[in-house]
Amino acid sequence: MSRIGRMPIAIPAGVEVKIAENNHVTVKGPKGTLERTLPAEMKIEQEGEQIKVTRPNDIKKMRALHGLTRTLINNMIIGVTEGYTKELEVNGVGFRAAKSGNKLTLNLGFSHPVEMEDPEGVESKVDGNKIIVSGIDKEKVGQYAANIRDKKRPEPYKGKGIKYATETIRRKVGKAGKA
Repeated sequence: MSRIGRMPIAIPAGVEVKIAENNHVTVKGPKGTLERTLPAEMKIEQEGEQIKVTRPNDIKKMRALHGLTRTLINNMIIGVTEGYTKELEVNGVGFRAAKSGNKLTLNLGFSHPVEMEDPEGVESKVDGNKIIVSGIDKEKVGQYAANIRDKKRPEPYKGKGIKYATETIRRKVGKAGKA
């Protein structure tokens, strides 16, 4: 049995969950509304202040979808109540980030500044050498943070580039000089 899929999802106060046909789930909360169509094979039931996900059989695909479906619904509920944030750090001489309106401008040692526009439902803030990406959709927040990091990944010799705040860069020793 899927250990994650079996666990019921608690619906906190102030959150409204609607399960329409074809497993189209809508979650409304204090921070906003999220919608998602989940796999039709799974059976999603709301029992009072809990949501339970059950699977039709024990085929490998159904076992995999069971845990995924439960986690996606749980992520939607957490998103509309607390929201999600990812923190990135810009390291390197002359590397900097600036924000104007919904445009994020990155100076990363290229001949031109890199401009990125915040996607819908995702907001970014610049605080010194930190970029904080926040929003209610975990997938969008993670993807936008990954796109920012891809502009200049951290390199192993000097550690220059954009990295996640929680990430550690494995440093390498440079060339050995002549004795």
